[in-house]
Amino acid sequence: MSHPSIFDFEELPLAPELPSTSQVIDMLQAQGEELKALYSAADRVRSRFVGDEVHLRGIVEFSNYCRLNCNYCGIRACNRQVHRYRMTPSQIIDMAFRARVYGYPTVVLQSGEDLHYNVETMCHILEEIKRDGPLAITLSIGERPAEEYRRFRASGCDRYLMRFETANRELFAYLHPDDDYDYRMSCLQAIRDAGIQLGSGFLIGLPRSGMETLANDILHATRMKLDMIGCGPFVPNPDTPLGDARLLEDTEVYYKAIAILRLLNPYAHIPATTAFDAIFKDGRNLLLTRGANVFMPNITPRDFRPDYQLYPNKPCIDEDGDQCALCTRGRVHAVGRKIADGPGHSLRPDWPDRNVT
Repeated sequence: MSHPSIFDFEELPLAPELPSTSQVIDMLQAQGEELKALYSAADRVRSRFVGDEVHLRGIVEFSNYCRLNCNYCGIRACNRQVHRYRMTPSQIIDMAFRARVYGYPTVVLQSGEDLHYNVETMCHILEEIKRDGPLAITLSIGERPAEEYRRFRASGCDRYLMRFETANRELFAYLHPDDDYDYRMSCLQAIRDAGIQLGSGFLIGLPRSGMETLANDILHATRMKLDMIGCGPFVPNPDTPLGDARLLEDTEVYYKAIAILRLLNPYAHIPATTAFDAIFKDGRNLLLTRGANVFMPNITPRDFRPDYQLYPNKPCIDEDGDQCALCTRGRVHAVGRKIADGPGHSLRPDWPDRNVT
């Protein structure tokens, strides 16, 4: 790709080719006036391609059981410090009703990889939620057989979230000792093949990685042509094998990654993920000014929230849905943005004619 300068950020969304890994690394190292230009360009590109509205999506963390042992995750199967819980199907359906009450056009049903909720149970939940009225439904429940994704779609699943975590195979194997990179990618393709809008992403600042890995993850997410790109900072959890790892020394890199993703993915939905608030004061507010256009307030019942901590210092665990709804609207308005009315489906002009790879 031939740019007069890689820091001519406004050209990136319309460039015929992606930047190289080294060029993305240069952007990740932006300082001073170049850094200001990066954030400003990301905000302008966001406004131009996906608009000024912020889409609200209420999250229900309905189970913290997990069959996997990801080395960074606080609810990994081997963590005996976690008080485990499961919500009943009726409770989950009731929380979807609460999402409508709060004015959220989308509910996100999220859990660990908990096969207690088999395909029949999940399809029943989806069908009951859809029967109760218009509401977009996103599932985030991990790796399942391709046939289950097709059944989820037929029962009302609109979107699915599952991070690829990193495009570095060796690093993926280190992070996921009981998982497989190729299977993860095949699941992502199966989700798309089922006609479900696909959200994926990665952790920023993983141990045993550097700027080259991060740059390649940004490019990999871009090549996937995702409907939503969800990325957050790696935050070490003391109850995991990676508990002694550290945050990045240059904490601006967390924001730079999101801004670059916006420039390279002008039509993607990009959420201001909760983990930013765990390490930055008003972190999610800043993300809304640096490329993000989605906010995901928590509507999990208050009694369960302290037990769903993938990382320490998770915000809002002592609040209820009413408090989060009020806070969310205040934060969106505080940065001069409007709240979207519609369901917030994919804005990509090439949906659904594309593959994961």
